[in-house]
Amino acid sequence: MGHPLDNILRFNEIETRVAERWQGRVTATENCETLTVTLKVETELLPEVALWLFEEEGYSFATLIVEEMPPAWVVRYVFYGPVGGGQVHIITRFPLKRTTLPSISPGVHAADWQEREVEDLFGLTFEGHPRLGDFVLHEQWPEGVNPMRASFDAHRPYPEWEKTPEWRPNRILHAEGAFMMPIGPVFSGHAESAHFLLESVGEDVTHTIPRFFYKYRGVEKMAEGLPVEQVLLMAERFSGSSAFAHSLAFCQAVEEICGTEVPARGRFLRVLLAELERVRHHVAAIGGICSSTALSVAAAQAHILEEELLRLTGQLTGHRYLFGLNVPGGVSRDFSDDDLTVLGVELEGILERLRDLYEKLRFTSSFLDRLEEVGTVSREAAIAHGLVGPVARASGIVRDLRRVQPYAGYDETLQIPREEEGDGYARLRILFREVEQSVAFYRQVASALPSGAVTAAPSMKPGAALGWAEAPRGATFHWVRLDENGRVTRYRVMTPSFVNWHGFHLAAEDFAFQDFPIIMATFGLSNAECDR
Repeated sequence: MGHPLDNILRFNEIETRVAERWQGRVTATENCETLTVTLKVETELLPEVALWLFEEEGYSFATLIVEEMPPAWVVRYVFYGPVGGGQVHIITRFPLKRTTLPSISPGVHAADWQEREVEDLFGLTFEGHPRLGDFVLHEQWPEGVNPMRASFDAHRPYPEWEKTPEWRPNRILHAEGAFMMPIGPVFSGHAESAHFLLESVGEDVTHTIPRFFYKYRGVEKMAEGLPVEQVLLMAERFSGSSAFAHSLAFCQAVEEICGTEVPARGRFLRVLLAELERVRHHVAAIGGICSSTALSVAAAQAHILEEELLRLTGQLTGHRYLFGLNVPGGVSRDFSDDDLTVLGVELEGILERLRDLYEKLRFTSSFLDRLEEVGTVSREAAIAHGLVGPVARASGIVRDLRRVQPYAGYDETLQIPREEEGDGYARLRILFREVEQSVAFYRQVASALPSGAVTAAPSMKPGAALGWAEAPRGATFHWVRLDENGRVTRYRVMTPSFVNWHGFHLAAEDFAFQDFPIIMATFGLSNAECDR
């Protein structure tokens, strides 16, 4: 069965189609400047409109934004299309005294985890959702406490959790000889906490039940009432390995609110730094995959390249992970054309050594045996779960925000690599191909970098906007609302790791126990980015 991702409505047809279908029951408003259509709907129509947009028109679900704005809840579902499709925001309002609304996840499964998150943090119940509760807030949280509500006092101590002796982990498989294998939540090395319960009768994993948020930090709550510059620090630090992408998305939201136009040189410097971050991330992910298969020499070679990239980044910018470079209005410092040219030459040298590593890996049978036809995610399953980034592109989905929702110095002509097999080897090949693309794009932009200023001082205004970026792991969306004093009243972050962990079980199930760490390495996700 085909999917309309390849035959999609363009942005300027949405309003007409909505008017024809719902005849005044849904109000559509276009913003041609931002390529956004806003659909205001009655709460009961949410599942129908969302399903139409997702299933019939092929839009991807991006994020769910809940705002407590007395006397009403304002709930916003953001969808985005491919090139020319723009964004569609479905908005519904209902009184604060009401705490139920219909779930869209039976039709748009990509919203599953986001609705569960909202239920925990705001206390809203999504009717028709197959499973709510026991998600972000573990047993340590008192019942009835919802930390994102305005009434929640983040400075007040809450009672100590008392263990519940009868508590048991979730169990799906009930059969003679069924076995439950716990992995985590504590891992060796630098991986943060996460728990996976693998169920099996025999050696093949039949169900994978993940549990995150052991280190839920409440970034969105902490941001409330803070000035923009302090929230920016949190945006770039909750996931240090993607610091630049997240700070970029946040800054772009603030710039949209303030009507700030970033100077051309600043926009293109953001592109160069974002691609530098992507190269470093992907090289590290390649090293992780080699380590997971016990290919020690190959892993060492990849990690040497990663360290060289970190040193080059530190020498150029002053920080190995690109902290402190994005600011609302542009970038915090300029770089000489000579320095950027030298970095480009160094990147070319690293790319050549990476190509050599790939040639050796693709002829190493013991390595390929662990990746080929292992951890497969079909295109249909990837679409249903809304997977993003290299994981999605390995399953045949080209939905890269640099191309479909261009920002900074990107445009829709950017060619995005794609593989079709959806297995671990396809995900590895995507990483190598994207490094090649990033280096080539760096060379192209650096050779034609405009002169001039790199930042424009924004004038803070009240309002709200969505910022986005294609982080190394995939699409990230940052919603920011500012008050008249330029302080943040609502900050909402959706990250690629949160989205892709939701679909990780697709790859881990129906494969052997020993494949699990390798499959996890080919996804290359971050627990910290999920537990924001």
